[in-house]
Amino acid sequence: MGIICLFLIACTSPPRSYHKALVESPYDVIIVPGIPYQDQDWGSNVMKARVLWSFYLYSNRIALNVIYSGGAVYTPYVEGKVMALHAIALGIPTEHVFSETKAKHSTENLVYSIRLARELGFKNIAVATDPLQSNTLKLFAWDYALPVAFIPIIYDSLNKLKLDSSVNIDPATAFQNDFIPLPQRENFIKRFMGTLGFGIK
Repeated sequence: MGIICLFLIACTSPPRSYHKALVESPYDVIIVPGIPYQDQDWGSNVMKARVLWSFYLYSNRIALNVIYSGGAVYTPYVEGKVMALHAIALGIPTEHVFSETKAKHSTENLVYSIRLARELGFKNIAVATDPLQSNTLKLFAWDYALPVAFIPIIYDSLNKLKLDSSVNIDPATAFQNDFIPLPQRENFIKRFMGTLGFGIK
C-alpha cells in the first residue's frame, strides 16, 4: 500500500514531471488536448491555460512545434483549430502549428496526435496540458507503452509570463456547419468507453 501511495503522489507532482521532461527537451512537437470552445470566448480558463502553456514551452525552446487536438465535440467549433488560431495570434509561427481534428476524447487526443506527429516526421514527442489531465493520460500512455513525455502546466510560470492574452481571432474557419453534439451521437456507455480509449481506430 505504501508503494502505491508514493507512486500516486509522484504522479501528481507537476514540478517533478516538468523537470523530468526538461531533460529530454527540446521536443520535436508537443500535443495539447482540446476543450469545448464558445463563440468569441476562450471557452474556459482551462483552454487559455493550455494554449498559454504551449506558447511558453515554444518560446523557451522546450518545444519546436505544437499539435492542438480535438474535433467539434460539444460545441460546433473544432477544438484543434480554435486553439491553433489562438496560438498563432499569440505569436507562434503558422508553420510550427498543426491541428488534429478527429479526437472526441482525451485518449483519442493522445493517440491520434501521436499518429499525426509521426506522419509529420516528429520523433521526440510530449504532451502539454493541465496536471490533472496529464496524470490521467500518463497512466493510459504507460498501459499502452506510448512513447511520449508529459509536461504538466506549472501555474507559477504562467503567472510570470508577460503576455497580453486577450487576443482576438475569427473562429469562423473552425466552425463545423453540420455539427451534432456528442451526446446526440453516442449514448453514455459509448462515451464512457470512449474516454477509456475503446473507440480508437
